[in-house]
Amino acid sequence: MSKQLAFFIDQTVCTGCKGCQIACKDKNNLPVGMNYRKVYEVNGGGWQQVGGFWESNVFAYTLPVSCMHCQEPLCLEVCPTGATFKRDDGVVMVNEDVCIGCRYCEWACPYGARQFNEQTGVINKCNFCADLQAQGEPPACVAACPMRALDFGDLNELQARYGTTAAVYPLPSPSLTQPSIVIKAHPDARRATVETARIVNLEEV
Repeated sequence: MSKQLAFFIDQTVCTGCKGCQIACKDKNNLPVGMNYRKVYEVNGGGWQQVGGFWESNVFAYTLPVSCMHCQEPLCLEVCPTGATFKRDDGVVMVNEDVCIGCRYCEWACPYGARQFNEQTGVINKCNFCADLQAQGEPPACVAACPMRALDFGDLNELQARYGTTAAVYPLPSPSLTQPSIVIKAHPDARRATVETARIVNLEEV
């Protein structure tokens, strides 16, 4: 494989506006209930007594995620028809003409990136806006972010520039699939690994 395309997320500037999610939904004309990109809202902390006073130590951050275009995708391993495949640039794709809608890939994906389309009976997912990239344009989510919290490029180049962080709550261990993502973590993301934290928009994501 000559390269591995990857997403970069700068959590320190993400405001959770969901502009990326809306742009993706609009670009792909997704029906109600389907989102290729989701924005997790995480918070934790609370109140603690300091002397005779109560002090807040609440923390919060957001994390926009989509298909990770993993280097070792579990979805590809479980697909019985070969509908899921990786391109030479590392992008994980779905051939909808070959997909039989068994949903094995949906169950195997630890990121919830696979979306079953009730109207067509097949699996859909982020394809890294392959059509836009073929025209020299960025993915819709990247172009729509008002804070420039999203970017994309070659995984090795992104890691050399920003580091190799890919493990931020609530994401699973990167060792599962080697996700093609680089995250500049929010300062409070470290607190979520040692303190109680929760996703506050579970019904949405």
